[in-house]
Amino acid sequence: MRVRDRRQVAGEFRRGWPVVLACFAAAIFAWGFAAFGPAVYLAELQRAYGWPAARIGTATSLSFLVGAGLLPWTGAAIERFGPRLVLSGGLVLIGAGAVGVSRTTALWQLYPANLVIGVGWAGASSTAISTILARSFDRRRGLALSFALTGASAGGFAVAPALVSLSHWRGLRAAVPELALLLLVAILPLIWLGIRASAESPPAAPPGALPALAGRRAILREARFWSIAAPFALAISAQVGMMVVEVSYLLPLLGSAGTALALMATSIAGASGRLALSPAIDRLDQRRVSAATFAAQAAGLTLMIACPGHPPALYLGSILFGLGMGNVVALPSLIIQREFAPSSFGTVLGLSTAFGQMAYAVSPTVLGLVRDLAGGYRASVAVCVALQVTAALTVLRRQRTPRPRRTTIALPNWHFRN
Repeated sequence: MRVRDRRQVAGEFRRGWPVVLACFAAAIFAWGFAAFGPAVYLAELQRAYGWPAARIGTATSLSFLVGAGLLPWTGAAIERFGPRLVLSGGLVLIGAGAVGVSRTTALWQLYPANLVIGVGWAGASSTAISTILARSFDRRRGLALSFALTGASAGGFAVAPALVSLSHWRGLRAAVPELALLLLVAILPLIWLGIRASAESPPAAPPGALPALAGRRAILREARFWSIAAPFALAISAQVGMMVVEVSYLLPLLGSAGTALALMATSIAGASGRLALSPAIDRLDQRRVSAATFAAQAAGLTLMIACPGHPPALYLGSILFGLGMGNVVALPSLIIQREFAPSSFGTVLGLSTAFGQMAYAVSPTVLGLVRDLAGGYRASVAVCVALQVTAALTVLRRQRTPRPRRTTIALPNWHFRN
């Protein structure tokens, strides 16, 4: 039995590695321009025009809200139009919106550009990638997802520092379109060659999973759903908010070269944390892993607040924060895979991610307001610490799986219970 299981796992990876590579490349672009990019856009637009952080953050929040509204339908779009069209179309829209942001000369122009980014994000973020990988992986979906979403950290390592450097050299207006076009030319062929258009059969239900839930309303009534969605909404709000303000917080303390180095350290730590955990993630208690991840990020941010005048502490805090970044994105889908029926996976994940995205959509605006009121970004980082600590405590509150009711069938001289 074990030999057969190993052969099945090996077969999954032989068939699925091109899909993992395509999703990895897509994540580099999506997170690089839609998740890490706003931190660069914020700093560069403030430097060029002096616009308030809260107004720029509100435009960024719009992209997250639009994406959140579309996420519950991402799985259905993949089934109808195919994974290649949805994923590549999402990347093209993110690139177009990012170019629009870089070309703005008035505040109002940020809003339509971010609207385009939000539509693209729905087709190229973790919900789309997790749903696509679920078609090819069953037994080692956690490992495959961890490898694929390492591209999200690579987006911070490759795209964000490149945008910072190119913006200081050539200006934001030239940096964004040049880098976006270069990456799209390399990534789109990987998607169309590596991902098969046909759907795979759904995997068997995991032991202890809830029965399939009929419709979104039934899912929203489940306490177990909220025990996943709520803490991850808090954690991702803190993470996205910190990503948006990180450049602005570090630039006065480390300078442009030091800030680029800190961003690289954060991204490398994110990739390292995910890769170190990925071989064992399918066997661990993923809720406890989540709590430890949130706590480590809170510790890193606390260090950055406590020692603003010490570059080594800022770099170490950036590394601790980065260690959990990738896992915060991957863990919800793994917990959902373990605790919900496969037929409900896409809908549950879409709703959970949408709820989280609606929560973190307001994060840049709130943190921008906190910064404007407090006169600095230190208070904004403190808010992120509070969110991470709350998430670490609430994710451990498990909800029991309801057992099916037993029924007794009366037959002559026998009683059968099922």
